[in-house]
Amino acid sequence: MPAAADAVTVAEDECGRILAEAVRLRENGNREEARGLLVPLSERFPDDAEVAYQTAWVHDTLGLEAEALPYYLRAIQRPGLSDDDRRGALLGLGSTYRVLGRYEEAVASLRDASAEYPDDGALKTFLAMALYNTDQPHEAMGILLHLLATTSQDPGITAYSPAIEHYSKDLDETV
Repeated sequence: MPAAADAVTVAEDECGRILAEAVRLRENGNREEARGLLVPLSERFPDDAEVAYQTAWVHDTLGLEAEALPYYLRAIQRPGLSDDDRRGALLGLGSTYRVLGRYEEAVASLRDASAEYPDDGALKTFLAMALYNTDQPHEAMGILLHLLATTSQDPGITAYSPAIEHYSKDLDETV
């Protein structure tokens, strides 16, 4: 194997080790320490979608949403995320836009994500919140009622799920 290929393999191995350590630290509540590993790692491996996603996530957990945003964008624009991590990155991006008051971008991002993952209730819930923030409460309620009717295990909800589902399509309907 040529020396350049060896160096790439070593760098990728090192990246994987540092990334795993940073994730472990974040999961154990050591978010600042994880951030200290992830920011330089992201600078060193700017095309690594997983590194970008984990860097965004740690910023988000620290309440540093503005700093998380470019990492979320980088993560979703590059190949390499698992399906679950892509969902998480899309949700994180939309939620971050919303928290930053960039409501229209939140709606657009979460609509696209919900179209890509139509069975993801968390994406729909965050979309409903963003719709509320853009003065679209009718659509937001429709989404939430549909989600409630189709996912709740509460006996009181399941007994009325056909009616709730019906009104999720038109809350203003009367006889």
